[in-house]
Amino acid sequence: MIYLGDKNIKNLKLDWEQNIKAIELATRCIESEDISQPIKPYLRYRNPKNRIIAMPAFVGGDINRSGIKWIASFPENPQKGIARAHSVIVLNEAETGKPVSVINSGSISAIRTASVSGLIIKKFLELKRHKKVKVGLIGFGPIGQYHLNMCNELLGDSLEEVLLFDLKNISKDEIAYPLKDKVNIVGSWEEAYTDADIFITCTVSKEPYINKKPKDSSLHLNVSLRDYKTDVFPWFAESIIVDDWNEVCRENTDIEMFHKVNHLESSQVKLMQDVLNGFFKTLKKNQPIMFNPMGMAVFDMAIANNYLNTAIELNKGVLLEA
Repeated sequence: MIYLGDKNIKNLKLDWEQNIKAIELATRCIESEDISQPIKPYLRYRNPKNRIIAMPAFVGGDINRSGIKWIASFPENPQKGIARAHSVIVLNEAETGKPVSVINSGSISAIRTASVSGLIIKKFLELKRHKKVKVGLIGFGPIGQYHLNMCNELLGDSLEEVLLFDLKNISKDEIAYPLKDKVNIVGSWEEAYTDADIFITCTVSKEPYINKKPKDSSLHLNVSLRDYKTDVFPWFAESIIVDDWNEVCRENTDIEMFHKVNHLESSQVKLMQDVLNGFFKTLKKNQPIMFNPMGMAVFDMAIANNYLNTAIELNKGVLLEA
């Protein structure tokens, strides 16, 4: 059994093309029902703000791996000088259940999240709505930083500008050259939102605040899931995408609020497999699009398996006795 820590993961090449391909393969497994993924339970105790989530899954196809992610989110941790989220993934052989790896790395979750967004962006770019792309990014913690890295890699020369906002002060020194030249740090979410062709929320917001009309033809990656007020629903009603309705329509997400207030039902949303099968091409050119990912364990298994295979090829990690 191989142990990989966060340093091991960060020292391996960050290959967005490979990671996005893994998400696409896992999505095809969802489509063919070659997965198993129970609804994830939330463990809460004492302080209700804190939670630890169990995310078991099997994903078949060329990935062919089972496992579980155990991820803790404690919002007050940064005040204690430690990360908000911590996660451990155990990977098993699909045929025998034999454990093959333990990966102790919050980076895997962040990479998975950005890779899922990357797959949606990749399909959005195929529409060729924009020759040059402005990205609005709200929240610059680890998830936001990985999204910025991914957007730079995926968009390349077509990335015109990144409008970046965080409630905390952001220093340009945190942004690597040459991307630094394309990033403008703005003073409000509205400045990042209004003219964005791709708008991404990576916050820890507890209350929704976005209530303005989205830019025509824009893509909205609602990664943090609790930023949009129900006022925006009419603008997105024809183009709401989720990774899994049963997962995302709970825990006070924007989708749950759309369901309660705007009467959104599962039959009205599209899934990631629909995006792979051409859903975007059915939309009117000026229709803004909203993607709402709760986070699926099958995607964590796919990304973790990617990194395990790379670590084995490069002889990285620590070999543990059985």
